[in-house]
Amino acid sequence: MFDFLNRLEQNNHKEWMDAHRDEYHNIRDWYIAWLNELDLKLSVLDPQYTHTTGKQAINRINNNLLFHPNKPVYKDHFGAAVDKVKGMGDFYIHLGINGSFVAGGIYKPKNDILKSIRGAIDYDGEKLKKILNKPTFKKVYGEMMEEDMLKTSPKGYSQDHRFIDLMRYKSFAVKHDLDQNEILSDDFQNNLISLYKEMLPFRRYLNHALTV
Repeated sequence: MFDFLNRLEQNNHKEWMDAHRDEYHNIRDWYIAWLNELDLKLSVLDPQYTHTTGKQAINRINNNLLFHPNKPVYKDHFGAAVDKVKGMGDFYIHLGINGSFVAGGIYKPKNDILKSIRGAIDYDGEKLKKILNKPTFKKVYGEMMEEDMLKTSPKGYSQDHRFIDLMRYKSFAVKHDLDQNEILSDDFQNNLISLYKEMLPFRRYLNHALTV
């Protein structure tokens, strides 16, 4: 997979991909089968898990040039998301030559979703704080992604709100970087399952907020 992506990065155009399409499909089929294995293992671990086949999980390798015309034709990674439910946060796996990671939560949500999350925090933010401050969670995921945070309070909440530090987030997502040695190890799938398990209370809190 990484060898293919390295060569693709040097030849990022349709003609090269057409000449190597069989190789791409062999890698993609292998990865789909690997994701199917992961899907079954996660369904045993998590009673609320939503089955996501490898074909459902894997992302297209083509960039969307309609909205991002300056991007290369093809991505530099294989992306996949499991435990997928429309409108909810999934568990995302990103394996690429310019960075690999797992991530989850709600990234840059629309205003109505953001409003639901803030409503949940207003009601029982201490529960989310407890999840975020759990030592093992902090060791693996650190802090939530701090992108485009509010400098004041969101509409309808005062600046002295007891959970104002959480209210100011505009994304509720966490990330754990992976290195290639970790990915190429025999234990990688089991390590991913451990990462999924550690993130689960965080994801479940957010997804529950979206159902209320």
